Amino acid sequence: MATLKLKKPAPGAPSSPATERRAPLRSGGVKPARPTLAQAEAERARQRAESTPPPRPERADAPPRGGRTAPAAPGRPRSDTPRSDAPRPPPRRDTPRPAPRAETGRPPRDPGRPGAERSPRDPNRTSERPASRDPARGPSTDRRPPRAADSGAPRPSARPSQRPPPRSAPARAASGAPTEALNPRLSKRMSELGLASRREADEWIEQGYVRVDGVVVDQLGARVRPEQQIAIDPQAKLEQAQRVTILLHKPLGYVSGQAEDGHAPAFTLVTAANRWANDGSKQRFNASQLKHLVPAGRLDLDSTGLLVLTQDGRVAKQLIGEDSKVEKEYVVRVSWTAHPEVTALNEAFPAEQLERLRHGLELDGERLKPAKVSWQNEQQLRVVLREGKKRQIRRMCELVGLQVVTLKRIRIGRVGLGELPPGQWRYLGPFESFL
Repeated sequence: MATLKLKKPAPGAPSSPATERRAPLRSGGVKPARPTLAQAEAERARQRAESTPPPRPERADAPPRGGRTAPAAPGRPRSDTPRSDAPRPPPRRDTPRPAPRAETGRPPRDPGRPGAERSPRDPNRTSERPASRDPARGPSTDRRPPRAADSGAPRPSARPSQRPPPRSAPARAASGAPTEALNPRLSKRMSELGLASRREADEWIEQGYVRVDGVVVDQLGARVRPEQQIAIDPQAKLEQAQRVTILLHKPLGYVSGQAEDGHAPAFTLVTAANRWANDGSKQRFNASQLKHLVPAGRLDLDSTGLLVLTQDGRVAKQLIGEDSKVEKEYVVRVSWTAHPEVTALNEAFPAEQLERLRHGLELDGERLKPAKVSWQNEQQLRVVLREGKKRQIRRMCELVGLQVVTLKRIRIGRVGLGELPPGQWRYLGPFESFL
């Protein structure tokens, strides 16, 4: 059996903690004395005193403890909020205050408004601390102006505009800004040049008959510049030349356009049987000529005379366009409303009223253009107009005390009704023109 022999440490050598723990107490050793209760309490009081920080010196203006309040120092606002002995956190620094109203374009606060003059804010007061804002919204620099009822001044209706004034058309053209006035639609430009009507131009564009600077344009709504060259395919011009214009002597009881109140439209009279026998045109009639046949101008239900029906948009623009200068001549039989028994109206009717018919009347709030009015015989007037308002001649006669008995249109531009019988029609000749 092996025997473990412990080595005795040399005298004066430091002993390890493990050795000290394992060293048994010898019977001859002296145990350390235990501290009494009083000694332990004294030791704990000493340790607390050492760990407690020194007391904070009290401020001269702080109220004494015990509930009494010292008189406030002069020039400093008095606060009734009890102060705490705990250290206060530093005052918060929120978002910067907005610029003065004079810089933001807002009217300054009225000094007479209640609460305009306020004492400086104390950051330590809870009621006057600025409210925290959402950092995602950013600082607020916009405040509402004072109401008109509070300030006594009228409230501005809107913030003054900061936009620059609009540029003129030459300035826009110089800057290259595309506008409808500078770059019109292709169909509108073709109508302005007299190449075709808007409807015809749209049809030609869809069929690829239109070239702009040598490039085919087949998209509706395309815009062009005024200096660009527009060319029409010869096939389109050939189709346009085949479109017909018909002169019809409209009788009573027919309307010019669509059917109204059971009355048939005038184009229903355009048949092979109603063609005038003395028509010198070599054009052959077929049913396709009734397609897109529209009246260029109108005649009332109770009016007769020359009515133009055409497929050619250029002809329609000449006769009913806004800038049309084509004359329309009428023969009008009238009676005097104040003296119906008078037959020789050319002698009895006042000359100043006849002068008013020529120029000086208004319809629908617009002054009428000058007209040529003269006596054809004792009861008939010859009237030449360059405009065509609804029932214009009848309303003009009513303003001077005359009543229209019959009305017949005998000429449009350079084309006259001639001997064309009522209810019959003929083609516009190749050498005839309204201008």
